[in-house]
Amino acid sequence: MTTLPWLHPDRVIQLEQALRERILILDGAMGTMLQGHALDESGFRGERFAQGHDSQHDHAHPGECDLKGNNDLLSLTRPDLIRGVHEAYLEAGADLVETNTFNSTRISQADYHLEHLAYELNREGARLAREACDAYTARTPDKPRFVIGVLGPTSRTASLSPDVNDPGFRNVTFEELATNYAESAAGLIDGGADIVMVETIFDTLNAKAALFAVSELFRERGTRVPVMISGTITDRSGRTLSGQTAEAFYYSVCHARPLAVGLNCALGAADLRPHVQTLADIADCYVSTHPNAGLPNAFAEYDETPEQMASVVAGFARDGLLNLVGGCCGTTPAHIAAIAAAVRGCAPRRLPDASREAA
Repeated sequence: MTTLPWLHPDRVIQLEQALRERILILDGAMGTMLQGHALDESGFRGERFAQGHDSQHDHAHPGECDLKGNNDLLSLTRPDLIRGVHEAYLEAGADLVETNTFNSTRISQADYHLEHLAYELNREGARLAREACDAYTARTPDKPRFVIGVLGPTSRTASLSPDVNDPGFRNVTFEELATNYAESAAGLIDGGADIVMVETIFDTLNAKAALFAVSELFRERGTRVPVMISGTITDRSGRTLSGQTAEAFYYSVCHARPLAVGLNCALGAADLRPHVQTLADIADCYVSTHPNAGLPNAFAEYDETPEQMASVVAGFARDGLLNLVGGCCGTTPAHIAAIAAAVRGCAPRRLPDASREAA
């Protein structure tokens, strides 16, 4: 992966320069923003799926199940909403926005009988984010914006059995995951993503399948884009769902030579602090975090205010732990604006080898 030329070398140079100068701001939650629109079934289906089938693919019949809740589908049926979310976060100060593709793999879209849309969802998700970023970069050329193409964890896990009575059983293979990820990553890159991020990793074997797929895709195409990796500590035990500490997780994926490694989701910023500290102490790449707005309450809602979250994240920045920071579940443009203000002027974490470039 490290010997191939960059697909967009000018953008990589701009990104590296920005990372050396300041802490960069990621966006916040896509799902939280979309939930605010309170769309019903017809709102998710739009015109293309209104008649119970995909009007552009007559062989596909998603009418057998509800499509409500399939946020990724809105990139096709309500692109105005997705573009609006990206713009809201860019207006709040985000340097990088994540594509609306968290569940855009064949495995995850199978829940809606929409496997055939995987490549299109990724390509269009990246294209919408690209349009928004380019528009804001044109306004302020001295502050370029970047698109992070998101590869989510899928709805299956390669390390654990879904059947408590059969611990040896698996409902997905490494090869199936890699095939899914390769298709999705191709769509992201073709749509204009600057970076590919394997995120919300609860099973490192899934992540390894994604990283393998991406590296093979780069090799086949003869070019590459930077890669980011973000795991999730699932509870206060300090481990991923597949049982790794933050340190073990890092050493399991650092072979991919990512631009950045970080943690997101599951916990609020305060609970993520010691684990981000671990990464900051050992990582030879940049460190990112985009935590939830605190822990969910009894109604699965997030109560941490922008001011509360920003005050905690400011401590991360003052102590030199961060290169990139944003928000996950429950965060809004108000949270991102508060975080951006809180870390402004704080020096970014220095790499162990200051001369290292993205690889």
